[in-house]
Amino acid sequence: MSSIDTVNAQILELLQSDGRMTNAKLAEHLNMSETPCWRRLKKLEETGIIEGYQAHLNRRKLGLGVMAFVQLSCSEHNQAATAEFQRIIEVTPNILACHNTTGEDDFLLIVVARDLDDYSAFVDSTLRRLPGVTSIRSNLSLKEMKASSKLPVCGSER
Repeated sequence: MSSIDTVNAQILELLQSDGRMTNAKLAEHLNMSETPCWRRLKKLEETGIIEGYQAHLNRRKLGLGVMAFVQLSCSEHNQAATAEFQRIIEVTPNILACHNTTGEDDFLLIVVARDLDDYSAFVDSTLRRLPGVTSIRSNLSLKEMKASSKLPVCGSER
């Protein structure tokens, strides 16, 4: 599905706002019958545009008061070191995101922790032990001004 028409864009916008919306409610919002709405939704799922559904949790209410943006530099870039690095990143729940980046550092991570002591322990027990890591620089979030996983959808009104 290379282009998103207006109806599909509206479906995506509505589901990004309420992932639990029923097909009946979705069809009602779109002024269409349920069967064509359901078919469109299934097509969006089958093509991978919709990858899944999840609840958006409040990290602070879960006791995760620290968010850090961590820049890592690595000396090893061979296949084995990279595979082990990626394996550790993928199984570590405190790491919300990891990006291989351009610029001075090799990776940018978003990490959450209960508090500064917990973050310090995480750096020592996990980040310092990643294969080939030569430099760790952390920037702590003082105030979260926007946090969203909603993507702009082509064809939707702005």
